[in-house]
Amino acid sequence: MNSLSNISTIKEILGRHGFHFSKALGQNFLINPMVCPRMAEESGASPESGVLEVGPGIGVLTRELAESAQKVVSVELDRRLLPVLEETLADYDNVTIVNEDVLKLDIKELLEREFAGMPVSVCANLPYYITSPVIMRFLEERLDITALTVMVQKEAARRICAKPGTRECGAVTIAVHYYAEPEILFEVSRGSFMPAPNVDSSVIRLTLRKEPAVKVEDEAGFFKLIRAAFGQRRKTMLNSVSAGLSLPKETVGTALDAAGLDRRVRAEQLTMQNFADLFACLNSQKE
Repeated sequence: MNSLSNISTIKEILGRHGFHFSKALGQNFLINPMVCPRMAEESGASPESGVLEVGPGIGVLTRELAESAQKVVSVELDRRLLPVLEETLADYDNVTIVNEDVLKLDIKELLEREFAGMPVSVCANLPYYITSPVIMRFLEERLDITALTVMVQKEAARRICAKPGTRECGAVTIAVHYYAEPEILFEVSRGSFMPAPNVDSSVIRLTLRKEPAVKVEDEAGFFKLIRAAFGQRRKTMLNSVSAGLSLPKETVGTALDAAGLDRRVRAEQLTMQNFADLFACLNSQKE
């Protein structure tokens, strides 16, 4: 089969199956032949490992992963792509397509059923509209995976991989750093897709930590604090946390003092350990 990165080949295949792009599903297929081989390499796929892919599209990344991995399982929501994938992946007997919504799928059960104890990584060209929900689901459920190598919107990549304590840091930054070590691998221009989106992309890798970056007694409560802190990021922590958690300002102020933090500090200025210390100090006042 001709290269699936060739525009004429893509149009011919899609036309034969009567497929039309869906804006609602954020469908943009890669036409840059350099991107998928590099993503597959960076994903860590090997003859001893499995790869879970989300959103295979017409299978261009899937084929690269199948060349390296022992087994690839691709989760595709759009059933219109199933006959397309059946054609483009016909030469690969180590690929399984699952027609499901990744946000509703029992991923833990899928991993146990399909990969039978082999190390598994995640690799995906994620639709922009589900980037954060998909990433956070894989992280929060503490699935037995080694890393996520995903393509996301360039601005999202900068937020996700920002260093805590810097201006680009947000709630998602802290959440990702809690579970994983993120890094930006390379950038992908908007012209690398068909149809071309209005923004550039980046490929990032999140390497799962064996233990969280900081120790907290109550993870749910810790992340409530994080969301409150960044909910009104232009305000000081004193004001944003007080409003977000419905706590008296003096309670928050006392906790900030106990954590060794200035009462005028903003969320973007705090490190992971600062947040953990503040959370512990807030909890100690409830006892």
